[in-house]
Amino acid sequence: MSLAPLQQIPADIAAVGDYQAYARERMSEQAWAYLAGGAADELTLQDNRQAFDRLRLRSRVLQDLRGGNTRLRLFGQDYEHPIFVAPVAYQKLAHADGELACVLGASALRAGMVVSTQASIELETIAAQAQTPLWFQLYIQPDRDFTAALVRRAEAAGYRALVLTVDAPVSGIRNREQRAGFALPAGIEAVNLRGMRPLAVSADPSASSLLLGGPLLNAAPTWADLAWLRAQTRLPILLKGILSAADAEQALAAGVDGLIVSNHGGRTLDGLPATIEALPEVAAAVQGRVPVLLDGGIRRGTDILKALALGADAVLVGRPCIFALAAAGAVGVAHVLQLLRAELEVAMALTGCADLASIGPQTIWTPHSC
Repeated sequence: MSLAPLQQIPADIAAVGDYQAYARERMSEQAWAYLAGGAADELTLQDNRQAFDRLRLRSRVLQDLRGGNTRLRLFGQDYEHPIFVAPVAYQKLAHADGELACVLGASALRAGMVVSTQASIELETIAAQAQTPLWFQLYIQPDRDFTAALVRRAEAAGYRALVLTVDAPVSGIRNREQRAGFALPAGIEAVNLRGMRPLAVSADPSASSLLLGGPLLNAAPTWADLAWLRAQTRLPILLKGILSAADAEQALAAGVDGLIVSNHGGRTLDGLPATIEALPEVAAAVQGRVPVLLDGGIRRGTDILKALALGADAVLVGRPCIFALAAAGAVGVAHVLQLLRAELEVAMALTGCADLASIGPQTIWTPHSC
């Protein structure tokens, strides 16, 4: 029997990671496997975290920190800090109020939030609750007409950007979910996809492979579909799932407005690099032409500082917000964001960075550097 959400934050929750044990006690085994798990042996899931731990920071002393702040501007919108809530599907698995509690917590800390296509609450209802800018995470569905209608719904509801996830034409091999027998419980579904025409799938006894050449991949989006999407909307489009300079260059040539360095939280292809290790290559290819964001493995404000130092303009945080949501609802989400922001500001002060523009490669310690 899962425990009820906390009514107040215990004193022993002093850091983001402290929420995990409380969240585990409040989720079913199946929900935990879905929200906490990764692909296959979960090597990429683990390395997203461990790669941050391998990086060291360079302190600076006696720097002028007067007027310091964490403000930034993205796509015409001002933000007080560079911490966004990442898109996570089916948040009612974590808490009965799902995305409504999450957006309430994000609004309290004025954090931008990205709402998943597979949210368990209608995108319009979430937008009506929000008091912070929202972006809409989009999968291009095999039903392109339905996809276009979904984009129009997001525009009408006031979403400020589209985050097109491009690294998951198929789901990863998620053994933890398989072992737990995960299935969506009654009453939880991707409500924004109601009414979509299902992909016609028929078994072909002559097929020589299980996936390749089949209807699912035949309907998967390509660069041509990105051009189609660009014609459907005037909203900024960010591509989420970029890990290489080659894909970054192709995305820029296609006219995208931003990139998110992401390996889907280690949930698609196991063995991919940690996002913080892929970031420098992508940032070097972009050369500041569009904003670059990063997700995956962030658990400390120092992680955020490291990401900004290596070329990110902002970061997205997923599982920590979901664990806090499961443990304490909206208050937990707000607390996680507050902890991360406070840690970021302390780290900036101790590395001599008064604002985000002051953070750069020199903030990372390297042997023999000066």
